[in-house]
Amino acid sequence: MTDDIEKHLEAHGIKPTAVRILVWEEAMAQSETFSLNDMEQRMPHMERSSIFRALKLFSEHHLLHTIDDGTGVQKYCVCRCEDNHHINHIHFNCRVCGKTYCLEDYAIPVVAMPEGFKMEEAEYVVKGVCPSCMQ
Repeated sequence: MTDDIEKHLEAHGIKPTAVRILVWEEAMAQSETFSLNDMEQRMPHMERSSIFRALKLFSEHHLLHTIDDGTGVQKYCVCRCEDNHHINHIHFNCRVCGKTYCLEDYAIPVVAMPEGFKMEEAEYVVKGVCPSCMQ
């Protein structure tokens, strides 16, 4: 499995170090969005700054995308976009539990840009109550 991770990181222009491999393994294990604090709790043996640098690098190389869900805490999600523009899906932030979900099966509506403007990325966050909190 480590060989696959090394190849994956290299394919995205990232030198696979021991720290990066461990952080990527943990990121891939997440089924929901996660924050730096979440990763720090899951990896107590690793320094916060090392985790942050790896997450930032993964984001810069389009392995993760960052989500500003309005909570003031940067969230991350493993990128499963078909291209590197992260324009394809909606995020949902639950106002009760605070979780942010990637709704990968729901596309961001097309936004017509005025002449002279070029869209490079789009973020679309819907806020409400998730099914778990409605019970």
